[in-house]
Amino acid sequence: MKKIILATLIAVSAASALVPVAQAQVSVNINIGAPPPPRTEVLPPPRHGYVWIPGFWDWDGHRHFWREGHWLRERPGYVYAQPIWREGPRGWELDRGGWRNGPPPREEYRHDHRDDDRDHDRDHDRGRGRDCPPGHERRGEC
Repeated sequence: MKKIILATLIAVSAASALVPVAQAQVSVNINIGAPPPPRTEVLPPPRHGYVWIPGFWDWDGHRHFWREGHWLRERPGYVYAQPIWREGPRGWELDRGGWRNGPPPREEYRHDHRDDDRDHDRDHDRGRGRDCPPGHERRGEC
């Protein structure tokens, strides 16, 4: 009898090990509603060496609040991207903007045609292209 009870307990234990364990999963989604319409701000007169950053609706984790416009010192070689709200696949998202690399400096002279390149090579051979670092002329950088 003890053998039967022991065999039954072993069989029940083995069977219970194969039964999948119930799993609970919790998911929390926070959807930020659309920001209120922008407020009207009086644009102050220009300041040399500064960029005006207009006000925008920010999010503090619980609600929208207005951030006033302000002046920022210019950064040469950069462009300021204003904060903007966009509706995406996960709801409303704020791109906070900030300083981004600006457009490359304008070149005064650029070769766009093969004939111009041949003329430039002839000028270089005559000694006019001495300011171009080695290897840069072939890539059209001089």
